[in-house]
Amino acid sequence: MLLSAVSFTVMNLFVKYLAHYGSGQLVLFRAFGSLFFTMSYLLWHKIPILGNQKVLLISRGLAGVTSMGLFFMSVNYLPIGSAVSLRYLSPIFATILAVVFLKEHVKHVQWLFFLMAFSGVLMIKGFDPNIDSFGFLLIMISAFFSGIVYVLISKIGQRDHPVVIVNYFMWISVVVGGVLSIFDWTTPKGIEWVLLLSLGVFGYFGQLFMTKAFQSQATNKVVSLKYVEVLFTMVAGVFWFGDQYPVLSLVGTLLVVTGLILNIWYRKKS
Repeated sequence: MLLSAVSFTVMNLFVKYLAHYGSGQLVLFRAFGSLFFTMSYLLWHKIPILGNQKVLLISRGLAGVTSMGLFFMSVNYLPIGSAVSLRYLSPIFATILAVVFLKEHVKHVQWLFFLMAFSGVLMIKGFDPNIDSFGFLLIMISAFFSGIVYVLISKIGQRDHPVVIVNYFMWISVVVGGVLSIFDWTTPKGIEWVLLLSLGVFGYFGQLFMTKAFQSQATNKVVSLKYVEVLFTMVAGVFWFGDQYPVLSLVGTLLVVTGLILNIWYRKKS
């Protein structure tokens, strides 16, 4: 899980550094880098690429690329640490959507944890002058679509291989990112070619390490380490980009992460 957090942190920092590229171009390179690994895996293991539930797989891909694109756009307006922490609100949106559409039951104490997280969001927005309103809107919509992804993956269940799900996401991202790049293309120079292509590499290994951590027998012990990405990204953002976070904004971030971790612990315990 720590390796996953490091991988995602590096990807986040590169996205911030490359924010002068259009979000479509970032989506294209992020997907292209991962596609090499997903296609290789499916072909090597002779797993049917098209899967079984094409409508759900395409829907998951469209929701995923929307969330990713909006996240990439938001880093132009927000400190990278704040963008990452706010995007982690997606489990709350996923729970609300699951209650409405999947008729799942949520305990009262879980709503208390969610309220804690949302109060943290209000503190971040209210006490951090670096939080641009448009960027805040972008990242909240990104988190909402990420919540839709959780629900769709739940609907897909075990009837399709996990790599097939990711592969659909990457192909759809390549197509969408490629089309958007036609209208807003900036030719990379020098090392930026490497940085752009590495987005998909770090994104892929971040997902791989996280999956392996969840497959271990110590899920309850490592799950909270998922949010170390927020800490890593905020600290790195301070040193690399000179980001500044007021004390009350940091308290708000702590409330967001604590509320989400408590919800996960409670669900695992139940």
